[in-house]
Amino acid sequence: MRLRALLHITLIIMVAAAGDGLAQRTGTDSQWVGSWAASQQVPEPQNSIAAGDMQDVTLRQIFHLSVGGSILRVRLSNAFGVQPLHFTSVHIARPVSISSSKIDPATDHALTFSGEPEVTVPAGAEYFSDPIKFPTAPLSSVAVTLHLDKAPVGETGHPGSRATSYYVHGDDVAAADLPGAKRVDHWYQVSGIDVADSNVGAVVVLGDSITDGHGATTNGDNRWTDVLASRLQGSPATRGIGVLNEGIGGNHLLTDGLGPNALARFDRDIIAQTRVRYVIVLEGVNDLGGLTREGDVAVAAHSALVHRILAAYEQIILRAHANGLRVFGATILPFVGSEYYHPPHSADVDRQTINDWIRAPGHFDGVIDFDKLTRDPQQPDRLLPAYDSGDHLHPSVAGYRAMGEAISLTLFTDQSTQK
Repeated sequence: MRLRALLHITLIIMVAAAGDGLAQRTGTDSQWVGSWAASQQVPEPQNSIAAGDMQDVTLRQIFHLSVGGSILRVRLSNAFGVQPLHFTSVHIARPVSISSSKIDPATDHALTFSGEPEVTVPAGAEYFSDPIKFPTAPLSSVAVTLHLDKAPVGETGHPGSRATSYYVHGDDVAAADLPGAKRVDHWYQVSGIDVADSNVGAVVVLGDSITDGHGATTNGDNRWTDVLASRLQGSPATRGIGVLNEGIGGNHLLTDGLGPNALARFDRDIIAQTRVRYVIVLEGVNDLGGLTREGDVAVAAHSALVHRILAAYEQIILRAHANGLRVFGATILPFVGSEYYHPPHSADVDRQTINDWIRAPGHFDGVIDFDKLTRDPQQPDRLLPAYDSGDHLHPSVAGYRAMGEAISLTLFTDQSTQK
């Protein structure tokens, strides 16, 4: 009997120890929330790294977080790969600066995956690292360095990073610097970073190049979403809310352009993000511009496109609400004079019809009126010159700042309409 009791006690201790190890690996004692994310797509040829350069490559990338935390995990992506992708090692450290390949070697740590230093991510899949104790302050940056022994078959990345990445041949993931590294202003094979602490949740922004930050400063972290993240961190009532920028330059609501259309990427870019509570939608200008880019079309074609855009918004709202999310609609900015779309007056009539629908009660849970903010009062179909980057389509850095500052933080604190 004594031996049986001793064996029983030993078994209890072993089970408890295993449970503690599982809790440490999964972070179940803390609240995970997305702190940084980027939409994944197949990089265009001019934005990809040549297969030869991705063979036996060390790739160091800098990511700017929104919320901070004491524990961290990284999400690798092979979303558009057609074969499994082998990461031989992945490290995380604090960068010396956001525009340099130098890291602080004292902060360098190897990530693990189910306890192992390497991982093979299946084709079309994404993969979380094990949690690691890596205290990060809000609005700070981290450097993630990975090594691939073989190039991806089907590259996955985010071309519109507005951040510089560095790559060299060989396995130098722990190197304090990568002298002679090639530079590219794109991200690859990393789609998200979560932190764990008592945070509230995340707001995902679904958008196109205006959300992605075309016209913002490389390594400047001055997109309108960055401004919003800074303001959220500056208020005690919203300090626990992360901002996940899921903008893709050239993106459409209805058709695949640069990256999958908004409805096709809804599940991966919104629902699959960690602890999402809010969604902001700023999409549609590329659908409108594309209709008349080569010349005006029949009235029936305008009506049909407006109907399809509004139906797409309804689908986004429906799917967001079905997942318990609160969803805000952002009005489409003016773009007459655009050097890319050169829209006729009829295209702006379509834009105003859509914006009126966005503003109308009973559709979105809240409205962010970027159109009203950025339009020129003297020519309301055009961007205000002070907010125009020069192409009459994308805001300037000043325009992005105004957009981020114009969003009412009560959207994220009003409990009366929480879904």
